[in-house]
Amino acid sequence: MAPELRHLRYLLAVAEHGSFTRAAEELHISQPTLSQQIRQLERAVGVPLLDRSGRAVRLTDAGAAYLPHARRALQDLAAAERAVHDVTDLSRGTLRLAVTPTFTTYLVGPLTALLHARHPGIALHLRELPQDRIEPALLADELDLGIAFHGAHLPGLSATDLFTETLSLVVGDLHPEAGRTTPLSLEELAATRLALLSGDFATRVHTDAHLARHAVRPDVAVEATSINALTDIVRHTPLATVLPDALTRDRPGLRTVPLDPPLPARTVTLLSRENGYRTAAARAFTELIHTWSRTQPRVQHAEQLPPHEHHLKG
Repeated sequence: MAPELRHLRYLLAVAEHGSFTRAAEELHISQPTLSQQIRQLERAVGVPLLDRSGRAVRLTDAGAAYLPHARRALQDLAAAERAVHDVTDLSRGTLRLAVTPTFTTYLVGPLTALLHARHPGIALHLRELPQDRIEPALLADELDLGIAFHGAHLPGLSATDLFTETLSLVVGDLHPEAGRTTPLSLEELAATRLALLSGDFATRVHTDAHLARHAVRPDVAVEATSINALTDIVRHTPLATVLPDALTRDRPGLRTVPLDPPLPARTVTLLSRENGYRTAAARAFTELIHTWSRTQPRVQHAEQLPPHEHHLKG
């Protein structure tokens, strides 16, 4: 008999869990049934795919060679099913989108509003993830699109530059520099008490790298893992922070103070799986975000950038 799709799903589950018992629980079938189905697959391909001799079930060499092809076959099937259900007039559809954290503060809201206004039948499945999790999820076909920063991306991904994001010192009305219009030197910044994102945020890594290049040690009074918490702290204290300029738009009580030298701009990039099926919803969203970036006063669209600025790393 030829292998069937259920055989491939069963093999992936056992390989992932290293156990027939846990795989059977996840698949909601009995362990004997699962074992029988795997043996059918092994008979069909003519070699053992799993090593059952140890405490944990492991792939044989043949199984390790077979598994990536099985996974791709299931991904292609899922893409085919989405293609069948994809409606080109966008009266319905689904968009699986992930963004890095800062974009939830100023980009996701306007884009969702535009998407809903133009295509109310599209359901948006939104995830906030760090970039090092967005890229594998795209390759695994768990996402349609990702919004992150330009850089060295994983093989198999396609990247389209969208716009540049500039960072500044952000203060509240209680800060002594709230009305300042001249740039703040890095020496003055070193004497400024800061509330910053924690080190696992790209914005913090970007800020620390810039300050380190200029031998500046920041005076960090607060570290936070929530951008909303950080802006609230800055609004109610004389502490300052470093965040995207665009974040202060439509947020009363927050002001930007330019730095000298300024923090390097970051190029925002739209990521997708190279050669993967692009749904009508994904195509519509791609057009929508390009249109949005062209109309925003605080961002510079990729088409307006000098060539070298398309490759600034985040």
